[in-house]
Amino acid sequence: MASLVPLERRRATLEGLRAALSAEHRAASPEAFTLAEEGVVRSGLGTLDAALGGGFPRGVVATLEGPPGSGRSAVAARLLASATAGGGLGALIESPAGAEGSFFPPALAAAGVDLGRLLVVHAPDAAGVARAADILMRSAAFGVVVIPAVVLRAVVWTRLAGLTHRANAVLVAVGAVASDELRYFASLRVRLQPSHVRFAGESGPFCTLAGVGVEAAILKHKRAAPGRRAQFSCATFECAGAPLGALRERTLEPAHADRLRARSGI
Repeated sequence: MASLVPLERRRATLEGLRAALSAEHRAASPEAFTLAEEGVVRSGLGTLDAALGGGFPRGVVATLEGPPGSGRSAVAARLLASATAGGGLGALIESPAGAEGSFFPPALAAAGVDLGRLLVVHAPDAAGVARAADILMRSAAFGVVVIPAVVLRAVVWTRLAGLTHRANAVLVAVGAVASDELRYFASLRVRLQPSHVRFAGESGPFCTLAGVGVEAAILKHKRAAPGRRAQFSCATFECAGAPLGALRERTLEPAHADRLRARSGI
């Protein structure tokens, strides 16, 4: 019996080593990068939320980058819809004089945004956007705040990132490109690229745009696994549930996609 003791000890040691290696493997697996439900804001786009580890993490600055028509505004609208659901609040800071223009309120409502719980602030310039975002984040009353991806100094992004973390909110910067300072301070960067478009109705100049296919690439993610990709479709919100008839799909030519990537500057 005495000779069996060392053998049993070796077996126990081996089992402990196996358990440790198994735990380490699970920690490095994709499931380990799934964020807790209360720690994210879901976009409602299943493939995108899955690529993000559950959704957009709270307490961070995030970017939605891509050319016009890439679906960045549609994703931002869905985040605002999530923020205003169940009695929450969302905020939208716009700079009408800037390149991003303004969101269309009926389209926001069609996307599910409760306009009665959405604060819209018009800022004249980049400094106005920064001041408005500072005030909203200090209030800690808004779950999601969407702003144009304006160029701000590093010290400003440092302050906004700190306020966003304390407010446990999501500050979403939407634009074609992100400045060097924004790229550094953003904890999450998502690049969006249109892959195909869908038309309804007869061919010709009077057909209706029914939606766009989007490819999303997670360029940066400090709280989950980066480098993931997702594909999803965005329907036009302006249809308001009206029947679209027969749909036709057109894939964007590679040369056109390359031009859009060049315009995005990424």
